[in-house]
Amino acid sequence: MTSDLTDLIRTIPDFPKPGIQFRDITTLLADGEGLRDLTARLADIARPLDPDLIVGIEARGFILGAALALSLGKGFVPVRKKGKLPGKTVGIDYCLEYGSDRLEMHEGQVPQGARVVLVDDLIATGGTANAAAQLLREQGASVLMALFAIDLPDLGGMAALAADGVTARAIMTFDGH
Repeated sequence: MTSDLTDLIRTIPDFPKPGIQFRDITTLLADGEGLRDLTARLADIARPLDPDLIVGIEARGFILGAALALSLGKGFVPVRKKGKLPGKTVGIDYCLEYGSDRLEMHEGQVPQGARVVLVDDLIATGGTANAAAQLLREQGASVLMALFAIDLPDLGGMAALAADGVTARAIMTFDGH
C-alpha cells in the first residue's frame, strides 16, 4: 500500500479563483497503486457497514463510488446534476456559496429501506453531500455513512454533515482553502 496518498494529490493554486488551493485527485486516479490503495481504504471503512448500495456524487464520486462498489460486490447508483439522467427522476434543490444547484437520481433506483454509503472525492463546505444525503433519505434510504478521499476541514463540511446526522469519514486531510 502507498503509505501517503497525499503525495499523489496535485495542488493547483488560484483555481477556480484567486486564493483557492484546488486539490486535484486526478493525479491519484492516474496512479494504479494509489487508486488501488485508496479503494482498499474506503472498502475497509464501508465493508463492516454492509451497505446495499454505493451512491456516488457527480463527477469524481462516480469513479470512487464505482470502484468501491466493485470492491464490495455491491450495486452503484449515480447522483447527478440536473438534466443529465434519462427517464423519470427525483431531485433536490440546494444552496451553494455562489447560488443554487439541483441534484437528481432515477426514481425508484434506491429502494425504500436501502442501506447506502455515499461517496465523493472531496468534502469542502458539505452542501452537495448534505443535499445528496437528504435526497436519499427522502427516497426512504438509510445513509450509513458518507466517505470522501479528501477533507478540507477549514471549510466545515464534516461538521455540517454531523449536524445533519450524517456520519462521515475521509482518507486524507488538507488544511487551508
